[in-house]
Amino acid sequence: MVKEPKIKKITAREIPDSRGNPTLEVKLQTNFGEVRASIPSGVSAGTYEATNVDVKRAIENVEKVIGPAIADEDLTNQKKIDQLLIDLDDTQNKSRLGANAILAVSIAVCRAGTKIKSLPLYQYIAQLSGSGAPLIMPRPSFNMIEGGKHSHSINSGQAGLAFQEFMVIPQKETFKENLETGKKVYKKLGDILKNRFKEVKLSSEGAFSAPIKEVSMALDLILEAAGKNGAGNNLKIAIDAAASEFFEKGNYKIDGKYFSKEELVDFYNNLAEKYSILCLEDPFQEEDFEAFNQLKEKMGERVFIFGDDLTVSNVKRINLAKENESCSGLILKPNQIGTVSETLAAAKLAQSFGWKIMVSNRAGETEDDFIADLAVGLGVEFIKSGAPFPKERMAKYNRLVKIEEEIKNG
Repeated sequence: MVKEPKIKKITAREIPDSRGNPTLEVKLQTNFGEVRASIPSGVSAGTYEATNVDVKRAIENVEKVIGPAIADEDLTNQKKIDQLLIDLDDTQNKSRLGANAILAVSIAVCRAGTKIKSLPLYQYIAQLSGSGAPLIMPRPSFNMIEGGKHSHSINSGQAGLAFQEFMVIPQKETFKENLETGKKVYKKLGDILKNRFKEVKLSSEGAFSAPIKEVSMALDLILEAAGKNGAGNNLKIAIDAAASEFFEKGNYKIDGKYFSKEELVDFYNNLAEKYSILCLEDPFQEEDFEAFNQLKEKMGERVFIFGDDLTVSNVKRINLAKENESCSGLILKPNQIGTVSETLAAAKLAQSFGWKIMVSNRAGETEDDFIADLAVGLGVEFIKSGAPFPKERMAKYNRLVKIEEEIKNG
């Protein structure tokens, strides 16, 4: 006799994220076993992102509001449970129950579904998405140098890099090879920076923060590190500008200078011509769909223009970006929108437009590796989980190595 899946108990507790700030972990106990889910938080958050609530309040909402509401639900019906959570919250931005409480439960339910169906999580996600996308390994985009809100120099009130993330995307055949390349470039870059600057720190995502004043210097240093490992011709550059953070009174402040949006289009185009830039994320502030479009037209197919703060993994914002022809790529972050089902819907919509997708971690991470399976299950092109070093970042990369082995061995 096949046993019916039942929720025995759902609890939540406070845990620290990678920055030492409080977040929450949910434990869902069923008659098929126990699953857990913990969720991250961002530093640079878009205005239209779903809202987290105080962790103590989130824990109370999980145990006293959400738990009783889903107690008798079919754990294999992800979409129904997620809609129940959305209706239970009944706000536009999940500010009543909190996106942190809702997403932690949503991911736990997804993991419970894999146990019931006896499937790997990435295969279960592929079934839930219904996209029919092949199970492919995403290319990792490793964070090497951080500026913007992630930078120690900015946070200490000193002038620093305007752009938030400078990343490398190795172009090897396998994920494992790409990970090894990323580690080598990261190590060599650390050596170069420590020899050149008195003070070098690790920033929010484990990348290097140093007193680098100009964008071009950061890129030159990364390519120098790559060249010394023989990887120079075997990797591309990705930049997360996070331009909303350096937008001031109608202009953009970069390298100590002010640029109009027209001048910034030329600035980005010159960077792309000089450096091997493949992906450019949030090049303008989060309301300027027109400027995104101008840059996309200028770049053509040479560079993918990704929306993050612009699109916030939200189908309404993604449709707006499509109407304005603003993007050719989507940054996908589950905690921007708040449920697994809404995350899958955002990805499916972007894929229907022919956009590339990069699944992304957040500045304040946990060791939960859900986004690794998400990337494979959706068949996306890229994933970024920070530098190839801190344990919270490596949890995702190591999970992808394991998935690659499973797929290879059938």
